[in-house]
Amino acid sequence: MNSGPEPARALDAGGVGAVLSDCIEAAEWLPSLHSRAEHVAAASQMIEAGWVQVVRRSDRIAGFVARDESELHCLYVTPCLQGQGVGTDLLDQAKSASTTLHIWTYVRNDAAQRFFRVHGFRDSKDRRYSGNDAGLPELRLEWKRTR
Repeated sequence: MNSGPEPARALDAGGVGAVLSDCIEAAEWLPSLHSRAEHVAAASQMIEAGWVQVVRRSDRIAGFVARDESELHCLYVTPCLQGQGVGTDLLDQAKSASTTLHIWTYVRNDAAQRFFRVHGFRDSKDRRYSGNDAGLPELRLEWKRTR
């Protein structure tokens, strides 16, 4: 069964954590700083906070977005399903719930920057930031509803 974005349930933490782990492992340039168990624990905390929306494909979590107000904490799609509209569905849902969105993305993550720019995000005044766990420079992108 395929679905549009829906709120994550507590039992989705394992699936959300797996998507996060798979995406980090697929990014060869990104250091893996946390275990799969730690990713599940982080997913559980975001779900409990009410931030997470998921998209399912064949009853498995295909991708998720974590949003707190206007801040997108993350948007990940399992690597084998990228480019199939899952990320767009998640982002469209987040846009429908907010008039402004912000996200930090790694400077080296060209694919994420392309994705967000195609969907109307622009560079914000906060150009670079390196106070993250990975110690990598980041770029802050923002989107504002125009109508």
